[in-house]
Amino acid sequence: MSLDNRRYDIDWLRVIAIALLLIYHIAIGFQPWGVFIGFIQNNDSLESIWIPMSMLNVWRIPLLFFVSGMGVYFAIQRRDWKELLIERSKRILVPFLFGMAAIVPLHIFLWQGYYHQDSNYVFNPAHLWFLGNIFIYVLVLSPLFFYLKKNSERAIHLFLKKVLGHPAGLLLVMIPFVLEAVIVQPTNFELYAMTMHGFWLGLVAFLVGFCCVYSGASFWKMVTSYRYPLLVLALGLYLVRLAFFELKSPDYLIAIESNFWIFTVFGFGHKYLNRPSNLLSYLSQAAYPIYIIHMVYLYLGSVFLFGLELPAMSKYLILIAFTNVACFLTYEFVIRRIRVLRPLFGLKV
Repeated sequence: MSLDNRRYDIDWLRVIAIALLLIYHIAIGFQPWGVFIGFIQNNDSLESIWIPMSMLNVWRIPLLFFVSGMGVYFAIQRRDWKELLIERSKRILVPFLFGMAAIVPLHIFLWQGYYHQDSNYVFNPAHLWFLGNIFIYVLVLSPLFFYLKKNSERAIHLFLKKVLGHPAGLLLVMIPFVLEAVIVQPTNFELYAMTMHGFWLGLVAFLVGFCCVYSGASFWKMVTSYRYPLLVLALGLYLVRLAFFELKSPDYLIAIESNFWIFTVFGFGHKYLNRPSNLLSYLSQAAYPIYIIHMVYLYLGSVFLFGLELPAMSKYLILIAFTNVACFLTYEFVIRRIRVLRPLFGLKV
């Protein structure tokens, strides 16, 4: 993407999506079920913070897949298919394999030690699972993407431009998401990691994200113009889920709510974030490595904090601060500056 046509709002949304994942993971340690999905759990719960977390939970991961699909659109503008696969292998596959081999085992060791389990080396995707999914999506969908690039003035482009440029077209876009929810019937809609639901939902979101950018400026003009109605619809469906379903709406309804949130975010992002900044330049490079390492510091902080006689909210705030500061210091003074480490975290040498 050249400097004059770079989409800063999409860069910001990628950073925001990764930041939301960090906040969400920290909150899990204060839920009564955290230990059952492999998190170190505080004895005193903060179940009240799950109300806002449950709002984020239905769209935080799909947003990441949307944005990843958009990123591939920009990547193929200046690459052929071989160059794309090489670039995505360096950017995604290498950090994914390195993370499973060297980073994930560290936080699993901390969990095993805290709960007095036998220490075992575990080669597992853990929080990096979506990187494997994205790499598969690139492999599977690249032929289609390059076909669309080659035929950017033909009927399918004009169709997508018309559909995605009209607010009613968003309802059509939601159909595959609803079908995925109905067909797969996930045990829990918000359970994405290493599930068939997470895989197929991610594939649909990745493809639709590509199409949103491929369709042209009309999509962005539409979601920007309708950002407040989209927000009202998203918030309304969330309140229905909270008030009438105790946060457990039917999966098809959650799929619709998720899409309304995502299109709302796109509208506000395009309106207010599509401008360069030094902060964005730094964070767009830092976000990926920080996400890869954050679970180590989250678990390390949990080991020391959760045994202290402090209010749960104080522990939560301290853990947020500790995890973020430790991650940024490690990125700034270790990962970013040691040349041999950079490619292992998806950075250019």
